[in-house]
Amino acid sequence: MSIFSSCKFVPHAILLQPKASLKTPNQSLATVHCTKVVRNVNLEKLRHNYLFPEIEARALEHMKKYPDANIIRLGIGDTTEPIPDIITSNMAEYAKALSTRKGYKGYGAEQGHKALRKAIAESFYKDLGVKDTEVFVSDGSQCDISRLQLLLGSSVSVAVQDPNFPAYMDSSVIIGQAGEFLDETLKYKNIEYMTCGPHNNFFPDLSTTSRTDIIFFCSPNNPTGHAASHEQLTQLVEFARKNGSIIVYDSAYSVYITDGSPKSIYEIPGSRECAIEISSFSKIAGFTGVRLGWTVVPDELYYANKVPVIHDFDRIVCTCFNGASSIAQAGGLACLSPEGFKAVMSVVDYYKENAKILVETFTSLGLVVYGGVNAPYVWVHFPGSRSWDMFSEILNKTHIITVPGSGFGPGGEGYIRVTAFGQRENILEASVRLRNVYL
Repeated sequence: MSIFSSCKFVPHAILLQPKASLKTPNQSLATVHCTKVVRNVNLEKLRHNYLFPEIEARALEHMKKYPDANIIRLGIGDTTEPIPDIITSNMAEYAKALSTRKGYKGYGAEQGHKALRKAIAESFYKDLGVKDTEVFVSDGSQCDISRLQLLLGSSVSVAVQDPNFPAYMDSSVIIGQAGEFLDETLKYKNIEYMTCGPHNNFFPDLSTTSRTDIIFFCSPNNPTGHAASHEQLTQLVEFARKNGSIIVYDSAYSVYITDGSPKSIYEIPGSRECAIEISSFSKIAGFTGVRLGWTVVPDELYYANKVPVIHDFDRIVCTCFNGASSIAQAGGLACLSPEGFKAVMSVVDYYKENAKILVETFTSLGLVVYGGVNAPYVWVHFPGSRSWDMFSEILNKTHIITVPGSGFGPGGEGYIRVTAFGQRENILEASVRLRNVYL
């Protein structure tokens, strides 16, 4: 009999451990009134709480244990620096105008304000053939991942990088694509895991990768920080076209690329016939709380029955979404003005310098470090150690919060991810603490 059939209270927070207990902390289960509605069986297949709320829960437990400790948060990738005034002023002006007859506006187009769609197409896809009508403005790329899953449905097969951003995997489980979790491999049965590590330059061996309908691919990658080269992405596009697959390409960190690697999948010939791109203002402009992103669906992308994918995505957006906040969109438009973009890129440069400091710190400890050049994440290898053990050790010894690599998939075991999003004084203090403990 399922544990859920006993009609007992199930707490919201479940520790991120295999086969976690569903009992309350005091081990007592309160009886509640139950409906006759059966729980979504796919939600029962999720193995653990979503990674980042679990990190926060463990941080809170640590703070209770050490109430006087100065906790440095280098775990969840949340921006810390103020949004440039040129952007917030534009948002404030738009918001103030809403209190006037002339300036008030209600619902906008579900696909986004035309001026912003045009600015995104011109700013990020100049000379790549992307039209403003192919740009769908949203409340963030993570939300768009779930909208795309609703678009694709439960019957498609899916491939993900391993390690990968948890939203790809968890949304695949919830929508019904993943199948059962296999304890012996720590993988879902129906998901194709594309291992990406130092041994293959963080790019999957496509000659041994099974054909799937959908390929989730993030570059620069979260968590490894690797930016795929033009040659690698050409291989990926050719692989997708050969197999009739659709790539869902996450370019949320593209502005951090410094080595000439492609910033968009549409730099690759043939990609408009096989790829959707999602992106975000969160890590470009510090909009993690403002919430603004976009998805590009090319006109040339078709289903097997010759129906344009953009037709169905437009229907999904119009059915499930009333459009991004007009105030947020005003901020996004300001970001893409010449002065606004210069201002946000100065903040990006600040985070890049933080990443450089972190890379130098971990390297000085004799550790092998990846990332931190084309992305705001540093991927640190601890040979012979388990990720959660290193997370706990670093937290207990230095009061620094990181993210265990295994939280991004089995390919992340033995690593931790450290974010460069932080105030400079905290980055420098973290460097001192780490050197004091581990040198």
